[in-house]
Amino acid sequence: MRRAFAFLSIFGGAATPTPMTFVWFPFVGVVLGLIVGSAWWASDRLWPHSVAAVVTVIVDLALTGLLHFDGLADAGDGLLAPMKRERRLAAMSDPAIGAFGLMSVVAVLLLRVSALAATRPSILAIGGLWCASRTSMLGISLILPYARSNGIVRSFLGATPRSRAHSRMLGATVGVGLLAAAALLGGARSFRGLAALGAELVAIAMVALLSWRKVGGFTGDVLGASGVIGETLGLLVLAVR
Repeated sequence: MRRAFAFLSIFGGAATPTPMTFVWFPFVGVVLGLIVGSAWWASDRLWPHSVAAVVTVIVDLALTGLLHFDGLADAGDGLLAPMKRERRLAAMSDPAIGAFGLMSVVAVLLLRVSALAATRPSILAIGGLWCASRTSMLGISLILPYARSNGIVRSFLGATPRSRAHSRMLGATVGVGLLAAAALLGGARSFRGLAALGAELVAIAMVALLSWRKVGGFTGDVLGASGVIGETLGLLVLAVR
């Protein structure tokens, strides 16, 4: 569990991921979501909705150490920019941010702030969305091949192919994570919450599909980008009038 917190957040200290780290992703997502949701609820009682929305986004960025938005920027440059397939992975590895990555980050930040400002605060709803995004990262790793020969995600996958028992355990973890997300969102927003979960999962699947078509699999940047984009679509559904 500490390794999952260390990778997905500023908590846990330095720790090298292992193939078992993925198992804790849904739990870490719930915890981070409940913290972000609590910050949203509390700040909304101190400031106007727009200010509370900005504070909430900043809290989320701080808790994750900008990890997922860094992935969004890199994935934007690698998947959206017009270039040959062999250059896309190199573009995602480049620490410099290009125009496509910058605009992806700006667009998502604006949408998140706007959606939060237009929505009644809900701690449980954020917990559900954040749980689903981390659960889906595990789901993508079970479905798509890793597109790089090395990288941090290789530590999660292990040096040898997963055993059948390990794969079944990870698959069960995905199911439990999605059920937990549905329970949190359904309890918080009823049908609207479940619709937000559906939109989130569709958005994540579309990012994964784009990555598969462009680079033949997924990368760590794609996992971060899919989670952020999925959460954002979920927030937009919660904000529908």
